[in-house]
Amino acid sequence: MNVYMTTGTFDFLKKIENKYPGEMVMMVNQNGALLLHETAGKTVFSAPRRYEAIEAIGEIPNEGFAIMNNIPVTEEGRPLFEHQMKGKGVVLKNVSGLIALRVLRPLTSNTYIIMSVWENETDYEKWQSSPANFLADHQNTISSGQQKIFESAPYTSEYMITE
Repeated sequence: MNVYMTTGTFDFLKKIENKYPGEMVMMVNQNGALLLHETAGKTVFSAPRRYEAIEAIGEIPNEGFAIMNNIPVTEEGRPLFEHQMKGKGVVLKNVSGLIALRVLRPLTSNTYIIMSVWENETDYEKWQSSPANFLADHQNTISSGQQKIFESAPYTSEYMITE
């Protein structure tokens, strides 16, 4: 499955979303808006960020709280990182409040995205401090410098999904 993302003003992206009802998901935060298009085919975006979903659980809803963990990975580290991410969806499938998960392989950059969609921010915060949070392991690895598969420190973007 291909995932495409583009950013812009809410009003501009809303016009695109309205042209293709049911095909895209609008996300907003304090910095602006993001439109996500998940499809087996091509996208209508003229200059999107392009990804391939290598792990997916659940359907992305029209409302919720989305977290995008952006993880820059070296070219040499990609196979190891992808191996570590395989099967993570099964671990999270029954986590309370989780609606959907996508592990996205970048097609035009070095930054993977682990996108999780939650019923609300509180459910995400509970998971974040739980032993099921596999992302904490990657943060610890980066901090300790044991493995050199990461190009730089990861960062997180938070969004509200809105209709």
